[in-house]
Amino acid sequence: MSDPRVKKMAEVLVNYSLALKKGDKFLISGHAVTEPLIKEVYQEALKVGAHPMTNISIGLGEFFYKYADDDQLTFINPVTKMIYEEFDAILTIWGESNTKALSGVDPRKIAKNSAAQAELSHKFMERIASGDVKWCGTQFPTHASAQDADMSLTEYEDFVYGSCKLNEDDPAAYWKGISEQQEKIAEILNSKKELHFLSEGTDLKVNVEGRKWINCDGKQNFPDGEIFTTPIKKSANGKITFAYPAIYNEREVEGIQLTFENGKVVKATALKGEDYLNTTLDTDEGSRYLGEVAIGTNYGIQNFTKNILFDEKIGGTIHLAVGAGFPETGGDNKSGIHWDMICEMKEEGKIFADGELIYEKGKFLI
Repeated sequence: MSDPRVKKMAEVLVNYSLALKKGDKFLISGHAVTEPLIKEVYQEALKVGAHPMTNISIGLGEFFYKYADDDQLTFINPVTKMIYEEFDAILTIWGESNTKALSGVDPRKIAKNSAAQAELSHKFMERIASGDVKWCGTQFPTHASAQDADMSLTEYEDFVYGSCKLNEDDPAAYWKGISEQQEKIAEILNSKKELHFLSEGTDLKVNVEGRKWINCDGKQNFPDGEIFTTPIKKSANGKITFAYPAIYNEREVEGIQLTFENGKVVKATALKGEDYLNTTLDTDEGSRYLGEVAIGTNYGIQNFTKNILFDEKIGGTIHLAVGAGFPETGGDNKSGIHWDMICEMKEEGKIFADGELIYEKGKFLI
């Protein structure tokens, strides 16, 4: 028997998150294990008159990185290029049968491939920023993700669908309400110039003057709950410590501390995975600069699940991302990577905006 929450999720994704309309060229991308959600989204897309197509992965990444030579690692797939440049909407469904499949891959190969895709990725982000294409990323519950979260599959399904507020009579109305609340904070932050973050092992200043803060309300991520921008490229100074493990391309790095001078990471240490951390930071010219600074606002998510879709939203945390910035914020940093890292703020955290205390111990004061 199918889970009715999957159908409800598909309805919200098609009609609220992506707001598909008749004639839209629409790609649904996901691993084979996410088939139940792919099928429901496909049906909903047809009902609104869109033209849904699918890109279903069977886990070939391990073979690609094992056997690909430099020409293959830097090859730009013309089909992917066409989709990024011409489609009206894309849904990325995360969920795999093995979240550790790339753990043994040479990180230099991943970095080379990421660097080659940087320009195409930036153009795609510009299309998102202009509204020319709609994109959303979401999670389908799988055994592998449940294991990462130290949950049974049933527990993880309840966590995922609960975070999406699919138990609400009208989930879209709930997210519209969140949007209104967060917009008030975003409007205040839009007038600020400098942010100063303080927490255990953290004393960091960034300049956000003239940047736009984005209200994340279930449109580009589902579930959602954060407010973010891209800081001025050469403005970050100080250090930040990330209490939670940072995961990128299925590799886990623990106990990260980054030191910034004039925007650039000049020192990166980790208790576990330090070599991988620095190799990834050396992907290209933009990968040691910040592409994002964000504040998690979803207080319904408190469990760390080793899944950045949920973890970066945890109420009472902030997160920074090294690498590509967001054109819609005014960010201009280009990179083949975008790696989110989470900093705990609930115990000792403070945020000052232009010298005024606006956030303390995980809560906004404004």
